[in-house]
Amino acid sequence: MTRRGRRTISEARWPDAPDFVELAQKWRSDAITVLLNLIWQGYDLYQEGVLSKVDLSQADDQLERDITQSLSIYIDTARSGFEPFILRTEWFENEQRKPSPARQKQYDLAFIWSSPPNIRIVWPLEAKVLHSDGSVSEYAKEITDNYLTCRYAPFSSEAGMLAYLLKGSSKRAFDNIAKSVPCLLTDHIDFQNRDHKTSDHQRIVPAGESYPRNFRCHHLIFKILEKQSTEKVTTRRLSTKQIAKKTTKEKASTEKSVEHNLD
Repeated sequence: MTRRGRRTISEARWPDAPDFVELAQKWRSDAITVLLNLIWQGYDLYQEGVLSKVDLSQADDQLERDITQSLSIYIDTARSGFEPFILRTEWFENEQRKPSPARQKQYDLAFIWSSPPNIRIVWPLEAKVLHSDGSVSEYAKEITDNYLTCRYAPFSSEAGMLAYLLKGSSKRAFDNIAKSVPCLLTDHIDFQNRDHKTSDHQRIVPAGESYPRNFRCHHLIFKILEKQSTEKVTTRRLSTKQIAKKTTKEKASTEKSVEHNLD
């Protein structure tokens, strides 16, 4: 690594670092959807187990770090254990590091390739608190200054942003993100019932490097302070039997209501 002068142990052990997404798709063609679904399931569990049980207007200190740290536990709880990646918080990215004693870049959350292990291959997530649906400048800066310059996710053609929205609407937040980056945001086909969009970019790859140039950013908005339903909406669909049972129950409830009104 003449660019940095000295190698880390990880670089000596794993001199090659292929694209996380390509590796994952060899495991399962829908591997990234599996990964993203873990995040949404973790959020559902966090919402049900934590957010719904506290007065959030009285608990607003260290929001970004506290939410991210707790969320990681719930995401990990949702894992089956068979995924070829593990989740870590505050994970250092050494690839674009400056000489010591400078501190490396650090991800808020990182899925790290683990089967077989190669800890240089990371699918990262950066989190930002949005105090309103218009306060997106720092969020956009993470994308333009870090993801699109390959400082973040050098070995992954996809990565994510988490927005912890405190006030306002997800739609307006998405509109402001699209204008601020700027980029075109589109719905994710597997998460159309979620506040989940994607944007596609061409990255600036440093000379001499072979990092993925085509890059997809996932944008997930978590509403934090607003009261929310704890119903879990995942990529799994209700079975025909479940739908029939739900329809019968709703019909019976409607008939009972009509009878009551007639009385």
